[in-house]
Amino acid sequence: MGHTVCKTLFVSSALLFCFTATFLGARAQNQNPPRAASSTGSAQNSAPAAPKTASQQFKNIQILKDVPADQIIPAMQFISASLGVECEYCHVEHAFDKDDKKRKVTARKMMEMMFNINKENFEDHREVTCFTCHQGGAHPASTPAVGVHQMQEVTEDAAASAAAKAAAESLLDKYLAAVGGADAVKKVTSRVEKGSLTGLGDQTAAIEIFAKAPDKRISVVHMTEGESVTAYNGKVGWLSVPGRVHMMNEAESAGARLDADMEFPTHVKTLYAKWVTMPGEKIDGHETWLVVGRKEGTPPLKLYFDQKSNLLLRMVRYTDSPLGYNPTQIDYADYRDAGGVKIPHRWTISRPGNKFTVQVEQVQQNVPVDDAKFVPSTPPPAH
Repeated sequence: MGHTVCKTLFVSSALLFCFTATFLGARAQNQNPPRAASSTGSAQNSAPAAPKTASQQFKNIQILKDVPADQIIPAMQFISASLGVECEYCHVEHAFDKDDKKRKVTARKMMEMMFNINKENFEDHREVTCFTCHQGGAHPASTPAVGVHQMQEVTEDAAASAAAKAAAESLLDKYLAAVGGADAVKKVTSRVEKGSLTGLGDQTAAIEIFAKAPDKRISVVHMTEGESVTAYNGKVGWLSVPGRVHMMNEAESAGARLDADMEFPTHVKTLYAKWVTMPGEKIDGHETWLVVGRKEGTPPLKLYFDQKSNLLLRMVRYTDSPLGYNPTQIDYADYRDAGGVKIPHRWTISRPGNKFTVQVEQVQQNVPVDDAKFVPSTPPPAH
């Protein structure tokens, strides 16, 4: 189980479960595992400790010394996705601090080169990343491929033409109407869903999802090894597998917060300062509009709406890391009415290297959900 887990990229979503961040963190940190937020008042009243830097928490950090410690794992995930490799490509298994592999030394040189290119040519903006050259391959491609048609970027004229046909704000309003309207959405104060999750090959597991307005959500996957939990309680998110808890950092919690927002269709317009419309790609035979939300200092949010039904078919969001954006794509399908509100009964979450699908078989609305479900469990003491 542990070996499979470490070869699965991190999936940060309150709709799904995650193995890797927890176990990868455990392997990288021989001591001081993440501590869960205390539910006692004394912990809340004490002054928060200054966040540790990477060099303070991890051994043998030479390049990303001054970044927050909780950004090291997302940075490693970005490298893994950009090169299409796994942890052991550069690291010695179970001894991440060692420099026995030449690839690890090379990776440090490549990061330094990337930082220098951006500093000297792009005013220190992160324009060039690992993915710019690697494009999912362990070695950068130096020769153009024959017979491969590159995707054409959307031109300003095309974007302007699309915006003229369908203003972003109008599409967001149509989406709200399509799911049932603001009044119907606000009447749902809790939701319990039960179904199945498929992923990691042909494996299938039962899943339960508990949501409570305005923004609490927890999903529990029942595996043979124990329960895998992804949760957000309105303030912070966390992931847990048997024996270990990983508290989400701010960037990870932002994605979980979107999933937990029970009134997302009514709130979405206020989440970003600027919305633009672009031609969307075809999804499962449906023509779409792409509406992109932008806000200074945060990654964009991409929403794909069915041009006929106005329902949300795809969301693409990003988690920032010191090296680049880690993408998460969620495809929504099988919309059905649930107490006057249309909700997806199937969704697929995709990240570089992995893909999971949840199929809901039972939905209950406005049923009691105990607040105790949204309290993080306490991790076991470190050995």
